[in-house]
Amino acid sequence: MRLILGSGSPRRRELLAQIGVLVDEVRPPEIDETPAKGELPRPYCRRMAIEKARAVEASTEEIVLSADTTVALGRRIYGKPVDIGEAATFLHALSGRRHRVVTAVAVRLGDRLWERDVESVVRMKRLSDTEVNAYLASGDWKGKAGGYSIQGPAGAFIPWIRGSYTGIVGLPLAETAGLLQAAGYPLYGGDA
Repeated sequence: MRLILGSGSPRRRELLAQIGVLVDEVRPPEIDETPAKGELPRPYCRRMAIEKARAVEASTEEIVLSADTTVALGRRIYGKPVDIGEAATFLHALSGRRHRVVTAVAVRLGDRLWERDVESVVRMKRLSDTEVNAYLASGDWKGKAGGYSIQGPAGAFIPWIRGSYTGIVGLPLAETAGLLQAAGYPLYGGDA
């Protein structure tokens, strides 16, 4: 059984490898990731994961796994910043506050689809201008929801989380393993 990862994220591949899942092929889909007017973060994230899974071309014997991670402050969605200025705006908004990180995972086999989402709470310490500028100069903010990654240098900004660490990184492993097993993927040396 072949597993297709509908995401170009190297972090997701690394997380899957932690549970012994090796991706056969990476096929990141091209979809419009613009939130609908008034769309809330959790439904938006679920919609993105499902649309990504459905957009990946795959045979009926190939399992497609897609995911989406969204950072939310209240009702506001903080996606991937378009430039360093927007990344700075995101970091200043999150500084000293708690926010939510939602990761939705969708697994598709033929016409069947399984989906789960996980919401974690993250507290970011109050950031100084020196910390923000040093982080922005590192470039680690690029391509990261909310303009930061907990597994990179910004991990020093996060004194507290409640929820799934791997979900915050971009793929909640417990839930992902359950979805793959539901689709018949042989985890832990089992047969499909």
